[in-house]
Amino acid sequence: MDAISFGTDGWRARLDTFTDERVRMVGQAVADYLADAGHDAPVAVGYDARATSEGFAESLADVLAANGFDALLPERDCPTPLVAWAVVDRDLSGALMVTASHNPPEYNGVKFIPSDGAPALPEVTDAIEDRLAEPRATEDDRRGSVERADFVPSHAEQIRNLIDPDCEGLTVVYDAMHGSGRGVTDAALESAGATVIRRRCERDTSFGGTPPEPSAEHLAGLVDAVAAHDADLGIANDGDADRLALVTPDRGYLDENLFFAAMYDALLEDDSGPAVRTVPTTFLIDRIADAHGEDVIETPVGFKWVAEAMVAEDALMGGEESGGFSIRGHVPEKDGVLMAALAADAAATESLDHRVTRLLAEHGDIVADKVSVDCPDERKGPVIDALGDDIPDRVAGEAVESVVTLDGFKLLLADGSWLLVRPSGTEPKMRVYAEAGSRERVDDLLDAGRELVGSHL
Repeated sequence: MDAISFGTDGWRARLDTFTDERVRMVGQAVADYLADAGHDAPVAVGYDARATSEGFAESLADVLAANGFDALLPERDCPTPLVAWAVVDRDLSGALMVTASHNPPEYNGVKFIPSDGAPALPEVTDAIEDRLAEPRATEDDRRGSVERADFVPSHAEQIRNLIDPDCEGLTVVYDAMHGSGRGVTDAALESAGATVIRRRCERDTSFGGTPPEPSAEHLAGLVDAVAAHDADLGIANDGDADRLALVTPDRGYLDENLFFAAMYDALLEDDSGPAVRTVPTTFLIDRIADAHGEDVIETPVGFKWVAEAMVAEDALMGGEESGGFSIRGHVPEKDGVLMAALAADAAATESLDHRVTRLLAEHGDIVADKVSVDCPDERKGPVIDALGDDIPDRVAGEAVESVVTLDGFKLLLADGSWLLVRPSGTEPKMRVYAEAGSRERVDDLLDAGRELVGSHL
């Protein structure tokens, strides 16, 4: 059986591996980690809409209580960002969140959220892994309590205090993808004055047969609904609502890079500050920042690195091209509920179609895409090492001017385009990313990237 390992965003596995016994081991490790660090405040235990998630959360709460920690369970499945906010708002020791995010229903997962509400850094997850053990205490030894709490109101108040969204006159189609954003994101939009038309806002533990991943291929129905209702905006969350995707009347599915650019531009209208982005995220952010005299901090893939840089640099906004974002004044954790409210508020002032068109006219066209190349996990390291020893002088006809090695190899080319090759942190694949000024150029770069990886497999 595969070892319990906290990857990019916690431990995820299929249900034949993600068992109650092993989940309880994680609970014991977290209890020991918190006790060793001197924490004694309660611990939240959240869970998503999957059929098995509440039961696993109850097991974690039992282990924590047996070790002397009071445990707080939500009243129902809830978004990850609400749990992260509850940690800070309630001054908790931390939290455990049972979720496999966008993965199919045959998966589940668990991640630890430290007391600052940010994603756990490797030194924390390594310390938890080092403490994995069978629970020593039993329910009969329980010294802590297990109670239910409503995490929604305080998070809703945080949205009002931080953004104060005004969406009067805006029509939004909201797609929960049968996940935990239902009744939360749509309620936040309605409370801001938007007219909300709901799609897939019923709990379905099979997610309607589609993984709760808000990608273009899974949101064709949302695109159709925006058109059918003559709506101003479509918004979808992933399974645990820490990420989001947008649909606009003219563009349909809005590339996450363009959404990031639009929201950073909107925030800069009333505030100032740098942006934090991951290595595969668009250089359009850099162009917008430069026009405002701001800096951009580049990080490896993983919101934990974005969060760390946001705090260190007092960034106005941080995000990644996979659809996770947060802003200054909030917990440094991606929040698809908060960002939905921000997007709707911005769209009520200037449509996202108009804003994106304006930004591209001002800063130049941007096309970005990515592909995956199958690569066994044991080959990822050797492939990256081989690439490091064999950086080409030219890629797809353009000279390589410099190389960024924060996460894999990002080749910056003379024409302003770039190619990135990095190992996936969640699948047996190598990721190949490219950005340029045209679709044709991006396709040429991706072909070159596939060839480059394939030559070292």
